[in-house]
Amino acid sequence: MYRLVLVVGLLAAPLAAAPPVEELPKDPKAAKVVLVAGSNYYKPGEHDYPAACHVLFDLLRQTDGIAPVYAADWPKKPDTLAGAKAVVLFLDGGDKHPLLKDGRFEQVRKLADGGCGVVQLHQVADYPKDFGDRARGLAGGAWEKGRSERAHWVTEFKQFPDHPITRGVTPFKIDDGWLTKLRFADKHITPLLRTSNPKATAKPTGTDDVVAWAFEPAGAGRAFTFTGGHLHASFAEEGYRRFVVNGILWAAGAEVPKGGAKVDLDAKALPGYLTPPPKK
Repeated sequence: MYRLVLVVGLLAAPLAAAPPVEELPKDPKAAKVVLVAGSNYYKPGEHDYPAACHVLFDLLRQTDGIAPVYAADWPKKPDTLAGAKAVVLFLDGGDKHPLLKDGRFEQVRKLADGGCGVVQLHQVADYPKDFGDRARGLAGGAWEKGRSERAHWVTEFKQFPDHPITRGVTPFKIDDGWLTKLRFADKHITPLLRTSNPKATAKPTGTDDVVAWAFEPAGAGRAFTFTGGHLHASFAEEGYRRFVVNGILWAAGAEVPKGGAKVDLDAKALPGYLTPPPKK
């Protein structure tokens, strides 16, 4: 249903105005949040990183004092990441993980050591096994080949732990491609969302069903990871939008409002954000 609506909508909905690429904030006092969107095309409405970061750009602008900056694939200008309060990564993962080349992981690690927050969405949490310890040191957890699992199912989240990221988050139901049974750091982890494969024969134990968490290590920036994010249509859910935006604000060190972030969006406009399929 979600996929059909979005594909049909892509043909009819007017395109949303794309955010400027790597345009620095005009207000020097604003908290800069850099949204890094991968550009690999998958399917209409699936793994559409540019479209998702475009939506997040529009949502983040609704919070006073927050200045989102959009970057495609990886920032090209040296000033884009300088002084960022948070870096949001919505990219491919695994062996083709963009952070594995050109010293990018070390660049993000240096930012985090300076207090910059790190946000990982969907596949970004999937690192090669020999990279796991470094990934856990940065974000608290990582998908690990041979141990972790991935699969699609529908989940409705109704209850949330007491944490700034869950402020004002209303129940939401989404179809997603979950990364589960991750390996986590020993300390500073706060699980935020849990779900397990309904087809599994054994009940999950420990942290095997954690699909979103907050990480607050000593002496470094905060990190927020959500392994969902496969379908663009999920942004139609207000609770989903607020959960992700709250997580970004928290990672950036901003105060999350008691009622949660403002995330106004007309769901009918969502297809207009989608990236058009490449020409054959």
